Amino acid sequence: MQTEKVIDHIVSWLKDYAAKAGVKGYVLGVSGGVDSGVVSTLCAMTGLDLLMIEMPIRQKEDQVNRAWEHMNDITQRFPNSKAISVNLTPAFEELYKTFDVKDEEFPAEKLAFANTRSRLRMLTLYYYGQINSLLVCGTGNKVEDFGIGFFTKYGDGGVDVSPIADLYKTEVYELARALNLVESIQNAIPTDGLWDAERTDEQQIGATYPELEKIQKEWGTKSESDYSGRDLEVYQIFKRMNKAAQHKIQPIPICDIPEQWR
Repeated sequence: MQTEKVIDHIVSWLKDYAAKAGVKGYVLGVSGGVDSGVVSTLCAMTGLDLLMIEMPIRQKEDQVNRAWEHMNDITQRFPNSKAISVNLTPAFEELYKTFDVKDEEFPAEKLAFANTRSRLRMLTLYYYGQINSLLVCGTGNKVEDFGIGFFTKYGDGGVDVSPIADLYKTEVYELARALNLVESIQNAIPTDGLWDAERTDEQQIGATYPELEKIQKEWGTKSESDYSGRDLEVYQIFKRMNKAAQHKIQPIPICDIPEQWR
């Protein structure tokens, strides 16, 4: 990948989009992962206002530390950038008490609470975006957004722009190196940070991003019978998750009303 050309292209795209939208810049959540690390750096490079928000919810200390190491680095390098922390744990605890049901009766509750964390962060970003005249910038990559749907609908999927959604995860890591992000971000193990117990993306999905990327690049050109061994296992994981995520990946369906009934 021609990283410098890709970086310049994304930065230019972000600048143009903000100018057409008539806003001052961008706001995004910084998690301590490589995706938000790369996107926040690209936003900072536009010279427009950038607000980075760390939003802990029962967060692991190492995730918080990585996020702040990165944000401190960006604010030192780019005077147009600002970083704040908004502790969402108290708000989440109130929601937890309000929503809590018996796990044995509702086995999907833990997943619902994980998604609630993401949606609470989305609400926060739009609040700070509106009061500062900033657009909410997404951090999803191509595998997450269009392959297996590994994001929360109206959570981290609720954004105004998605600058790296056409890049695979391995390509995002390439940009991280080219942008000289702090080492802790470059080496961060992908995790969504939505669970009380540490769960990496690979543990949740059952496959690595390079394995998933191989299948996605061949998707539609090969069938299940073309694979064997580990490739077959990953194909089946990708197929199952892609099918289940179509309600996220596809536009919201609209019930068209026949004109003669109007």
